[in-house]
Amino acid sequence: MDAAPRIDASGPVTRGVDALEVSALPYRCGIRARGAISAATRHRWEQALAALARRHADVSYLELSQVAFVDVAGVRALALTAINLPGRLLVVEHPPPQVPRVLQMFWPGLHEIEVVPR
Repeated sequence: MDAAPRIDASGPVTRGVDALEVSALPYRCGIRARGAISAATRHRWEQALAALARRHADVSYLELSQVAFVDVAGVRALALTAINLPGRLLVVEHPPPQVPRVLQMFWPGLHEIEVVPR
């Protein structure tokens, strides 16, 4: 029995503003998130990133167009995931505006992450 966390989730972890749904992207290595990444959903986010890192090849994708908010700790988890994948790339597609700002503020020059803006 595999104890690794599943990326594709059947539904949100919490209700309301702090809900987070994560599912695998079809046709490419990556995940899609919907909702908010905050203290209430951080564990779920970190599990999804860890599972993605285990499956990672050369490029992985994070589709965040339906994410309304990511707190600094959520961006930190993203940055640490990328840092621990040397020589590889995480493409963050359509994140909320605070993601590139926080990355630039705390991790300028982090070449392992490419942000495709909204």
